Amino acid sequence: MIPTGQDSLNTRSKLEVGGRSYAYYSLEKAAGQLGDISRLPYSMKVLLENLLRFEDGVTVTREDLQAMADWLKERRINREIQYRPARVLMQDFTGVPAVVDLAAMRDAMKSLGGDAQKINPQVPVHLVIDHSVMVDEFGTPRAFEDNVALEYQRNAERYEFLKWGSQAFDNFQVVPPGTGICHQVNLEHIAQTVWTSEDQDGETVAYPDTLVGTDSHTTMVNGLGVLGWGVGGIEAEAAMLGQPVSMLIPEVVGFRLDGQLKEGITATDLVLTVTQLLRAKGVVGRFVEFYGPGLDSLSLADRATIANMAPEYGATCGFFPIDERTLDYLRLTGRDEDRIELVRAYAKAQGMWRDSGSADPLFTDTLELDMGSVEPSLAGPKRPQDRVRLSEVDELFIAELEGTYKKQGDTERRLVDGEEFAISHGDVMIAAITSCTNTSNPSVLVAAGLVARKARALGLTRKPWVKTSLAPGSQVVTEYLNAAGLTEDLNSIGFNLVGYGCTTCIGNSGPLAPPISKAINENDLVVASVLSGNRNFEGRVSPDCRANYLASPPLVVAYALLGTVTSDITKCALGQDKDGNDVFLKDVWPTNDEVRSLIDKHVHSDMFRSRYADVYHGDDRWRAIQVTGSDTYNWPAGSTYIANPPYFTGMTMTPKPLTDIQEARALAVFGDSITTDHISPAGAIKLDSPAGSYLVANGVERRDFNSYGARRGNHEIMMRGTFANIRIRNRMLDGVEGGMTRYGPSGEVMPIYDAAMKYQADGTPLVVVGGKEYGTGSSRDWAAKGTVLLGVRAVLVESFERIHRSNLVGMGVLPLQFADGENAATYRLDGSETYSIHGIAGLEPRQDVVVAVTRAGGETFTITARCRIDTYNELEYFRSGGILQYVLRNLAA
Repeated sequence: MIPTGQDSLNTRSKLEVGGRSYAYYSLEKAAGQLGDISRLPYSMKVLLENLLRFEDGVTVTREDLQAMADWLKERRINREIQYRPARVLMQDFTGVPAVVDLAAMRDAMKSLGGDAQKINPQVPVHLVIDHSVMVDEFGTPRAFEDNVALEYQRNAERYEFLKWGSQAFDNFQVVPPGTGICHQVNLEHIAQTVWTSEDQDGETVAYPDTLVGTDSHTTMVNGLGVLGWGVGGIEAEAAMLGQPVSMLIPEVVGFRLDGQLKEGITATDLVLTVTQLLRAKGVVGRFVEFYGPGLDSLSLADRATIANMAPEYGATCGFFPIDERTLDYLRLTGRDEDRIELVRAYAKAQGMWRDSGSADPLFTDTLELDMGSVEPSLAGPKRPQDRVRLSEVDELFIAELEGTYKKQGDTERRLVDGEEFAISHGDVMIAAITSCTNTSNPSVLVAAGLVARKARALGLTRKPWVKTSLAPGSQVVTEYLNAAGLTEDLNSIGFNLVGYGCTTCIGNSGPLAPPISKAINENDLVVASVLSGNRNFEGRVSPDCRANYLASPPLVVAYALLGTVTSDITKCALGQDKDGNDVFLKDVWPTNDEVRSLIDKHVHSDMFRSRYADVYHGDDRWRAIQVTGSDTYNWPAGSTYIANPPYFTGMTMTPKPLTDIQEARALAVFGDSITTDHISPAGAIKLDSPAGSYLVANGVERRDFNSYGARRGNHEIMMRGTFANIRIRNRMLDGVEGGMTRYGPSGEVMPIYDAAMKYQADGTPLVVVGGKEYGTGSSRDWAAKGTVLLGVRAVLVESFERIHRSNLVGMGVLPLQFADGENAATYRLDGSETYSIHGIAGLEPRQDVVVAVTRAGGETFTITARCRIDTYNELEYFRSGGILQYVLRNLAA
């Protein structure tokens, strides 16, 4: 519902479209009172409209509105605002724990004597189940059916819980498994670009479609002119319950695009180039907005690919304004014509419409790219911003191998499925067309199919050691690949459909053949994966693949044919044809005209309409799940998937007063670029890990372990999995990989979870020390939840990634940042010290605090650190013990 409170700026207006009348909050009228705003970035105009609509004199004031207009003077302004997104998007890995928290809040509300029904989404929430399908079966016609059957078998408890939630909560819809990836479903179906709803007087109000999502790649929909970004699950829960998102008015970096891509260059090559440039520029915590004549040559799907990767280049969002391309895509994907006309009329009335004659907005800073200069590229082997020219992948891999890894075994012969072959360093073990980033884009999917077609015609197929998979983000992809006859070509070289979901990109790559895995590990081979994803962090894709490269879908197919990254794919033969002649990449690479011809012929709106007609109904398996309707959840005893978390145990209406942290121990000391995958892995659970031991003790067979991601509804497992990534390195230990630490009092080396439990038994608070970009990567709330449940009170690092910092505050963990130019090495911190942090009771946002440190030998000194609680709203959350406790107390009161 839209508020009808006092409109002090008197900006409420009428818009007539197609015989219907809409109320809206006019930016033109606001400009008459605030000053000229015509050259505000389009993304900032969306924020300004949001503040106009919710102006109440308390959470949104006239001063807030004036600050938005005054932004143009310096193109930056230090002011906190309260932003209310129109809706929330979730996926199941992050959505399950969010719904667990809501169910737990209903229990807590009853315990506090309140009404459990108050715990209910106040805005539309869509949860898409896309993160649970694993690539167990591949390369066969039954791969899809077999993987889906295994998915339901493994996740029955989770799916029953989510189906309960879809019935128990208002404004909460679940898209069942096997439908698509949440960002693709959002782009193709849920998003409307201009949203509408009724206010208390029954009048229809039109306003920009906005959202937050519990997945960092929520930004994909920025390509459709929809402002949205990823937040942690706890922040999303607060937004669902009617709380505003507290944020500083952002700086906006303008990225000018000129020219157009050359023949044979893909959107993936473009986005990897953009990611590298923006990471070098430094855009963490900023908006990025794309402008310039180059936008005219970019399809909406290309724009969505660039917007999707905003977390990889570090920005809050990567925004594209509304123009004719936007409307073309809405029409292609089967949106109602009335909605399309509303989008046009609204965007033009609000000055949010872009055309070639529009004056460029003014930005805090700018950079530019001539798209004609983009070259074929991959990114890797460890970070998405590390772009590598295609012709240099082989030599840079070899240099990385010699500089980083021990070069022990060279080759190892293994027998798999009756075929004997040798594998060695650099061989491609996994080639996966996967992820929301590229499987949204018909141009690269059709190109992949054409590479397969040409290879098939010449008699080529994948190398026998390569695990191949195709996991589209939408069922529509299957429709147009079938219609174009490309499915048979992809199947012929092993790229059979394995499921509709994230799969390999989020670590659900499934196991390699046991003989191959054994050969890799016994010989310490550094082998590779090539995937059309957005993340290639260490330990994420597969425990067997240490080198991981992001690539376009057609290059994924080509690398499956070549079978290694130690040869230059631009010069070496991919294989031999039926006559024994060498076949090169240029022989199978499609032309732009070939790709465009198939898209024009076979991608049409009827496919989208039919596939999304019953998107919430699911298949027979989903419909067969039986749940009982109830306000509160009947927590299943002994479940290793779903458990009532301890966040609200013993909670009272008055929070405990804040106190200083006294003589804390370091749980771990980390270097730079510690990702949320390092902190809270999503992939496989090792048998000999604390989480594996817990599952075995609870009667779970190894084959049924599933993944950390699938078990995020159970805090016992997730606590044990915190800092348990197989590649994480704690500098308190020399050269040790995995989640280990040194227990200070005895010096004993043990798993981080075990040490944390010993410290809790001792009553010892904990700190974590880190370097630059701490918490980069996925918007993973369990990276903060696990941290606090282990007893960590503060995290001291050189810099935080945006979402993780917010999540730490939301869980009541104090984020501290070294002074500029200082780090752990400045003070020779090795984890043997004790840390006392003073002045917590009187904290103010972004103030300096003193950390008193005592070395093991008795030497004492102090560190002056910046408190990274950035806003007064965040400070209120911190003082309440976390954002959920803050919301619960307010609702109960």
